[in-house]
Amino acid sequence: MKQAFTDNLHLSRANIERLETINGIIEEYAAGGYRLTLRQLYYQLVSRDIIPNKTAEYSKLSTLLTRGRMAGVVDWDAIEDRVRRPHLPYWVFDIADALQDTAKTYRLDRMFGQRRYIEVWCEKDALSGILRRVTERYHVNLMVNRGYSSTTAMYGAANRFLDMIDIGKPAYILYLGDHDPSGLDMVRDIRERLGEFGAEVEVRPIALTSEQVERYNPPPNPAKITDPRAGWYINRHGRVSWEVDALDPGTLINLVEGEILALINHDQYESVLAQERTDIEELNRIISAHGEA
Repeated sequence: MKQAFTDNLHLSRANIERLETINGIIEEYAAGGYRLTLRQLYYQLVSRDIIPNKTAEYSKLSTLLTRGRMAGVVDWDAIEDRVRRPHLPYWVFDIADALQDTAKTYRLDRMFGQRRYIEVWCEKDALSGILRRVTERYHVNLMVNRGYSSTTAMYGAANRFLDMIDIGKPAYILYLGDHDPSGLDMVRDIRERLGEFGAEVEVRPIALTSEQVERYNPPPNPAKITDPRAGWYINRHGRVSWEVDALDPGTLINLVEGEILALINHDQYESVLAQERTDIEELNRIISAHGEA
């Protein structure tokens, strides 16, 4: 909701108009059930030629958005910080409350009986809220690396994959990262480091690819020439790079869902869903009987 803690008398007419534009973008995405991060909002403004793609503009947007929310012009719930979140342990009021929670959250392993094991890996934590819409629907593991992954995380991932490979399931990683020197190199890094633990995994870079850059035309950034991998990247792609965050959330969801659907048996997936619905109906009958007792 919109809640004012200061007045907006110090906002210029240009800033008020900019905030009106921002509210329009926020409402557009809210209609689809999306909350944007600051960076995703920034790229929407850049891609619509409202602001230039410059670091200074990102800082100005952050400041303006803070002032707009403090003045009650922008909804506090519109922008999501997917890193700084409080955590409270689960609790219930009583047994009836716990039973109702169980019925609401009841899930079977929706990948049960599938011939392949799939995980979705992403370089950016900012995209986790979007990607979870797909990975939770299909019960696929989502791994957020925040850059190059740690040895501890790689060891844990290798063990997950080896457990599946040992029972005859080929393993796949659907990888999303920036189109820049490090982002592209991470595909090699993941493949090789998992291989060091004996896990042979097919790593599929599904975003951001050169073909997607050409198709969707996301705002470019200067390539980071200080990156030790910049040399080969600049030779191949030039002195510009692109961030995966710049892709529209709906595009990302459709992209990941399409890749998952191409790897799974649809009939088996629907069979698990049908059993899940049957089980939930039985849980609701138990809850009703408990209430009548």
